[in-house]
Amino acid sequence: MKFGALPIGQAEGAILAHAVRLDGVTLKKGDVVTPERLRMLTQAGVTRVVAAQIEEGDVGEDEAAVRLAERLAGERVRCAPPFTGRANLFAEAAGLAVIDRAAIDRLNAIDEAITVASLPSHRPVEEGDMVATVKIIPFSTPGETLEAALAAIVSPPVSVAPFRPLRVAVASTVLPGLKESVIAKTLRALEARLAPTGARVVAHVTAPHEIAPLAAALERLARDAELIIVFGASAITDRRDVIPAAVEACGGRIERFGMPVDPGNLLLLAARGETPIVGAPGCARSPKENGFDWVLQRLLAGVPTSNADIREMGVGGLLMEIASRPQPREPHD
Repeated sequence: MKFGALPIGQAEGAILAHAVRLDGVTLKKGDVVTPERLRMLTQAGVTRVVAAQIEEGDVGEDEAAVRLAERLAGERVRCAPPFTGRANLFAEAAGLAVIDRAAIDRLNAIDEAITVASLPSHRPVEEGDMVATVKIIPFSTPGETLEAALAAIVSPPVSVAPFRPLRVAVASTVLPGLKESVIAKTLRALEARLAPTGARVVAHVTAPHEIAPLAAALERLARDAELIIVFGASAITDRRDVIPAAVEACGGRIERFGMPVDPGNLLLLAARGETPIVGAPGCARSPKENGFDWVLQRLLAGVPTSNADIREMGVGGLLMEIASRPQPREPHD
């Protein structure tokens, strides 16, 4: 592609790099100088324009953008028609945007003319939300550059993992002094979290904050639930504490205790057979975003949620403080 100032007599077929507004003539950036537009410019006294000229082997910005976007789009992602060198990708279902960051980085490293921007991976989206955009910076890109970019996309790096309408069971442990209103408020916060996903609470039981009665409650809930959440009257402080001990007593296994997300550090991830069990941290009683949300959303979307997945959440895991926390990060006078 050639770019620069052109005498008006040589501008036919070129693409305007800047808008022209003069004596009743209004042309936009990106307009092609057709014979009619050339006549208008000449009559208005324009002698030179800054423009781009597409050369043999170049691919126009719209065509390049849409070809790349179509290659990027994975499951439950649609590509919109291109405009001004941009093609946007949209979610076709509510769920988590799943982005292969390494693949996007490789693509953006090929040439500065080709750019891809996306949401952070595992960001919740609704149907119709934009999840990524492709923008070709100049008015065209060399064909070999585009082919190199297309070849770098081994598999679609942008997809949406849809939320599943799971049956969720809840166990709340109780201790003297824990108000029933706190438990009710916690359930309302959970139901609000589940509402966009289609999942729902199908059972709720209370049990003393002791190993044996909680283990019995978990065993009962596991018969019909696809996900179990435990809200403890007291925070989990060790793998041998009441809630993890109760999980193991009912035949479950501990996958992970603690996560590098704050608020949310004291989260327990466990399972009984194929049924995940989450020991919720105290901050999960609040509707504000915390580490519990990150794990819950992944479980509802069927996205892998292992020990390794959780330990990689540290970068970006410092979330906004929750004012009601018993022990905030910083002391207050």
